[in-house]
Amino acid sequence: MFKRLTAIFILCFPAIFCTAQQVRPAKSAEIYRELKTLKHLPKVLYLAAHPDDENTGLLSWLINDQNVETAYLSLTRGDGGQNLLGTEQGAALGLIRTHELLEARRLDGAQQFFTRAIDFGFSKNTNDTFKQWDADSITADVVWVIRKFRPDVIICRFPPTAAAGHGQHAASAVVAEKAFKAAADKNMFPNQLKYVSVWQPKSLLWNTFRFGSVNTTAENQLKVTVGEYDAQLGMGYGELAGLSRSLHKSQGAGTQSVAGVRSEYFTPVLGDPAKRTLFDGINLNWSEKGIGDIDELIDIVLLSFNYNQPDKGLHGLLMLRKKIAELQDPALRKDKLAAIDHIILSCAGFMGEVVTNQPEAIAGNGYNFRLNLISRSATPVTVESVNWLNQTDNLNRNLSSDSLITIERKIQIPADAAPTEPYWLAKPAKDAATFSVANDTLIGLPEMQSPLNVLLSLKIESEKFAVRLPLSYKKLDPVKGDVVEALRIIPPLDLSFAEPVYFAREKEALSVTLRLKANKNINYGKVSFKIGNQVIKTFQGINLPENTITIKDFLIPAEDLAKIKTSQNKLEAVFSSEANEYSRGQVLIQYPHLPTLQYFVPAATWLIKGDVKVLAKKIGYIEGAGDLIPEFLRQAGLQVDVLTEADILNTSKLASYDAIVTGVRVINTEKRIKNWQTALRAYVENGGTMVMQYNTTQDMALQDFGIYPFSIGGKRVTEENAEVKFLNPNHKLLNYPNKITAEDFKGWVQERGAYFPDQWDAKYEPLFEMHDTGEEPLQGSTLYAKYGKGNFIYTPLAFFRQLPAGNVGAARLFFNFLSAGK
Repeated sequence: MFKRLTAIFILCFPAIFCTAQQVRPAKSAEIYRELKTLKHLPKVLYLAAHPDDENTGLLSWLINDQNVETAYLSLTRGDGGQNLLGTEQGAALGLIRTHELLEARRLDGAQQFFTRAIDFGFSKNTNDTFKQWDADSITADVVWVIRKFRPDVIICRFPPTAAAGHGQHAASAVVAEKAFKAAADKNMFPNQLKYVSVWQPKSLLWNTFRFGSVNTTAENQLKVTVGEYDAQLGMGYGELAGLSRSLHKSQGAGTQSVAGVRSEYFTPVLGDPAKRTLFDGINLNWSEKGIGDIDELIDIVLLSFNYNQPDKGLHGLLMLRKKIAELQDPALRKDKLAAIDHIILSCAGFMGEVVTNQPEAIAGNGYNFRLNLISRSATPVTVESVNWLNQTDNLNRNLSSDSLITIERKIQIPADAAPTEPYWLAKPAKDAATFSVANDTLIGLPEMQSPLNVLLSLKIESEKFAVRLPLSYKKLDPVKGDVVEALRIIPPLDLSFAEPVYFAREKEALSVTLRLKANKNINYGKVSFKIGNQVIKTFQGINLPENTITIKDFLIPAEDLAKIKTSQNKLEAVFSSEANEYSRGQVLIQYPHLPTLQYFVPAATWLIKGDVKVLAKKIGYIEGAGDLIPEFLRQAGLQVDVLTEADILNTSKLASYDAIVTGVRVINTEKRIKNWQTALRAYVENGGTMVMQYNTTQDMALQDFGIYPFSIGGKRVTEENAEVKFLNPNHKLLNYPNKITAEDFKGWVQERGAYFPDQWDAKYEPLFEMHDTGEEPLQGSTLYAKYGKGNFIYTPLAFFRQLPAGNVGAARLFFNFLSAGK
């Protein structure tokens, strides 16, 4: 059931402006484009499965050449993808990719939407996908976006067939067809109709493509020429598309900015078939809708638009605003009022911000803020009043042209203000494939607007404007200059384990380490460690001074650990003080191309208990794209050294390691590895053990990276519970020091592995055979070869996912690999 959104939003600009921490004027060229967009009524919704699936060239053309309001609906946030920047996986990666997508949208000008679907990794067809995704739930989300955004044309990136190349790709087309029909049916998802009306788009199209050897275009399809040069942008739309797509940095999606025109092709799916243009049968402007006077006023403003003094058009824009306010269609009125309000404030040169000098705040505390206001207009802008969250000041003050006004004020953060976090991560996920959202009306939004705002009441001539300014943090960065970010609300205390995994050994006490960040004084607290509902141990009398980070070790006695009967356990920590409980830890994500991102995770770690042996003691690790395996191995008691180039080229030092492990995608991300091959081969030949994790065929530093030749293919096993056949059950790697059985392949997450070798030298021995349902058996999941005195193992099994998730069977197998030379 849909629940009402509690926060009240006064003035919502188009989506590309909604997340900004300041209200700033657009450039004159952008204002002019917004005016032309105000004149054009069609809307386009582009729909696909993941961030970076969208056709950025087409989006750029639709927005900047056709001047139609356009949005991209990505079913997922890309949670199941890979990460070339760091170790973030799952929901954390989805948060990164959400903001990379928002940065791309700020560049190309489109709006952005999402559903609640979780990207659970690669799937091969729609049957596999809908085993995970609830088709009705996702369809409801797409219907909600259609009813809110009200597109005339919906364009799918993919077909519902195998040509889509990915089960989630194909599923996006299946859902699009269902939603296209359901959006106009009042009997479908009727709870939505408390907030929106039914809506029937005119047409659903498939944007056919040529990807590699797959060509789905044809000359009898609707063909549109895009990519033209735009003098106001100083580039063609294909060039802008390359810049936009290259912002997906976590995916290594750098794309060439290609100049020159090209063709896009479309084939009809549902609704009225588009034969001449994408907008056949659609009212293109206000005159065609029967409201010619609005068209006339827009034309007058466009003809007289002064790029150097856009404020000269304010009078005409204010007259236009009055006309728009008289529209009978409430959704259209609200939509166009938001658009023209942004145009008017931009023409007035209005800037507003509310900033403090610290990035974090605690609910209930007061902080000093600065309200900075300025306009650059001959037409006066009057600040009638300022609402400071809990108090209103009546000012009735004109903003002098190009003169900054600063008002300082101490603002009390409401005591019930929730910590700042992505709305889709605030509650535990509904299941492995669907996020839980507390307020259903948030569905579709890329992120929630800040509920903490200073509200301005402005007047220009006789028209009044309500503008919200979010509470923000502003600093001077010595490299970037001014940086303005969202003020982050944090709890009085957050806690987290220092390690993602701990090993409990028989009849031994276990030392676990907590990181306790106290944002105010905490006295007489206690920490309880529990597994499920069972409290294992409680420690009392803990005092934490304000603004401190305490790293504290807790020794859980062997007799308490004896209560634990299972081998893989989630150990949770709860801190209690007075009537308050704290059980989550703050996580910050900070990359140069993104704002600071904050979310919270349960204070939990994996506790592995049982028969897990490893004979290797000293491991050398060569970093790849980033994984958490070094931390995992250290918790198992191994010495793990991250190797530098000097270490690798030092023969005697390399020989001191029991095993060398390469990080995921090392061949793709570490270009120097081609210079290290001779040293690594010599290490193995002289008796060392080398374990190489998966690589892809994209941007390889070298081709012959195996001890003997093998080639990587695109084959994978996406079913994490796929049956595993042991090709040689007596092989040492399956028996020493841990006896590996089918039990060790239970409980794997997301996948078995990806990018399996498809051809290999006869000197390699494959260890396993596995496959997804209905497919041919694959034997490339692990290759072993003896070379000289040493051992070489290539394994695209997804250890980088399984080990941080505390999977005991995966740990036992990986430890056997490391112990191959013992």
